[in-house]
Amino acid sequence: MELMKPCSANSPPLTPLGFLERAATVYGDCTSIVYGSNTSYTWRDTNLRCLRVASSLSSLGIGRSDVVSVLSPNTPAMYELQFAVPMSGAVLNNINTRLDAHTVSVLLAHCEPKLLFVDVFFCNLAVEAVSMMTATHPPVLVFIADKEEEKRGGAIDVAADRSKFSYTYDDLIQRGDPNFKWIRPESEWDPIVLNYTSGTTSAPKGVVHCHRGIFVMSIDSLIDWTVPKNPVYLWTLPMFHANGWCYPWGIAAVGGTNVCLRKFDAPLIYRLIRDHNVTHMCGAPVVLNMLSTTQESQPLNRPVNILTAGAPPPAAVLLRAESIGFVISHGYGLTEAAGVIVSCAWKPQWNRLPATDRARLKARQGVRTLGFTEIDVVDPESGRSVERNGESVGEIVMKGSSIMLGYLKDPIGTEKALKNGWFYTGDVGVIHSDGYLEIKDRSKDIIITGGENVSSVEVEAVLYTNPAVSEVAVVARPDEFWGETPCAFVSLKDGLSKKPTEEEMIEYCRKKMPRYMVPKTVLFRDELPKSSTGKVSKIMLKEIAKKMGDETIS
Repeated sequence: MELMKPCSANSPPLTPLGFLERAATVYGDCTSIVYGSNTSYTWRDTNLRCLRVASSLSSLGIGRSDVVSVLSPNTPAMYELQFAVPMSGAVLNNINTRLDAHTVSVLLAHCEPKLLFVDVFFCNLAVEAVSMMTATHPPVLVFIADKEEEKRGGAIDVAADRSKFSYTYDDLIQRGDPNFKWIRPESEWDPIVLNYTSGTTSAPKGVVHCHRGIFVMSIDSLIDWTVPKNPVYLWTLPMFHANGWCYPWGIAAVGGTNVCLRKFDAPLIYRLIRDHNVTHMCGAPVVLNMLSTTQESQPLNRPVNILTAGAPPPAAVLLRAESIGFVISHGYGLTEAAGVIVSCAWKPQWNRLPATDRARLKARQGVRTLGFTEIDVVDPESGRSVERNGESVGEIVMKGSSIMLGYLKDPIGTEKALKNGWFYTGDVGVIHSDGYLEIKDRSKDIIITGGENVSSVEVEAVLYTNPAVSEVAVVARPDEFWGETPCAFVSLKDGLSKKPTEEEMIEYCRKKMPRYMVPKTVLFRDELPKSSTGKVSKIMLKEIAKKMGDETIS
C-alpha cells in the first residue's frame, strides 16, 4: 500500500470553473440567465460568453495572480465575471457597490487590480475612486452597459466621463475567442477570489480563497441546502457579498436558472417569484423582515426556499416569513469561510412542535455542514471547549477546507485569526446539549453592565416579538454607575393606530427577561442605518450611544 501515490491522472487541481463547461454540455439548451423582459441566455451561451471574456483578458496581458475587480450589482455580466475572470488565470475581486468613493479607492489601492469592470450606474463612483488613488498604475476601466435599463428608461449615469473607460464589456465579448482554452490552476491552492469583509466591527480585510476551498464550498452548499437539479434561483443576495455564498458556481453545477436582480425591491421580488416559478433564494434576516412586512406580503402560490445567514435571525421574523409560505433554512458563515458552513439541520420530530418552538429551534445556527471538518466553542483564556449546556459562552472556532488562505498583505492579522490549528471567528456562542451551535453575539457587541455580560442578540430577539416592532438593534451606552447599559434603537411598523412609548417598550422587556438585560434607553427611528452589506450598522449606533453618554434623552 505504501507504494500507492498520487499521479497526474488522479490528482488534478479541484476548481469550480469546470462546472460551467459541464453545464454547457449537460444543460446546453436550458436557460442559464434571465434578466428583465428581454435578456435570456442558455448555458451554452453563457459558457461561450465567459470564454470570450477570458480570452480578451488574456490578450490584454491579464494572467496568473493578477487581480481584476468588479463594481456591479447582480446583472448577467456580474454573474459571467465570476467565471470569466478566474478562467483567465486572474484573481476575482468583487467590490461592494454600497461603499463610498473613498472606501473604494482604499480597497483598490490595497489589492492593486489591473482592470476594474464598472456597471453603468456606478461610473461616477469608480471614476471618483480612481482619481483619489495615489498609485502610479491605477486600474484600467471597463464599462458595462445595461440594455434592459436603457429600454426601461432607467436613470443611467450619463454624467460619467466615459473617456476614462478604455474598453466596454461588449467589446471584450465580441473580440474574444470562443474556443479559448481557459487557464486551469497549477495548484488547487492557487488563489481564485479576493473578498473584503464588511467592516462592521473593524476595518475591512482582504480575504483570499483558493480554488480548492471554493470548489468544496460550492458542492457543500448544494448538498446541505438540498438544492435539486434545475432550480430557479433568484439573486436577492449580492454576489459581491462573499461571492453570493458560492452559489454562482453552485447553480451552474446543477444547471439552474439564475434570475438576476439589480436591486432589492419587494414588489418586484414577488412578481419575479410568480413569473419565473422561483424555487430558491438567499438573503440576510433583514431580507426576510422586509419580505414579511411589506404590503405585498400575501401567501405564496407555492413554497419558496430561502437560506438566511449573515446575522442571527429573530424567531419572530422567521415565524412571520414562514407563515407566508417561505421555507426557511438558517445557517452561519463568514467571508473567511467562503459561505455557509453551519446549518440548522432540521429533525422530522420538530415538525410536531408548536410554531413558536419551531421558530426558536430554527433560530439556532446548528451543526457543521458535511464539507466542514470541525466547529467548537472555546474559552478564550484556556482554549478549552466550553460545556455543552446552552449557557457556557465562548469564542466560536472552526477548521475546514474552505477556510481562507489568509488576509492579503496582513501577516499579523492572519496569524491572529489562524492559530493552534483553528480559525478564530471573533463570534461568541454556546453549544446546546444536542450539539447545536447558537451565536450569542460578536465579541465586540457584548454589553457588560454591572459585571454581567448581556448579549445584544438576545435582547433584540425579545424586542422582535413585540408586534409593533419592524427592526431593532441593541448596543452599549456608557453609564457612570453600571459601566454600560443596553440601548435599543427601534423602528416601528407602518400604519400603527397607536405607537408604543419608550416606557411601554421597557416594561415589555421587563416581563420577558432578567432585569439587568432590560434596555435602559429606547430610541425610535424611522429606519435603522445599514452597513454596506445591508446589515444594521451597529458601528454608527454605537457612536450615537457613545455621544449621548449619561445625558437625558429627549
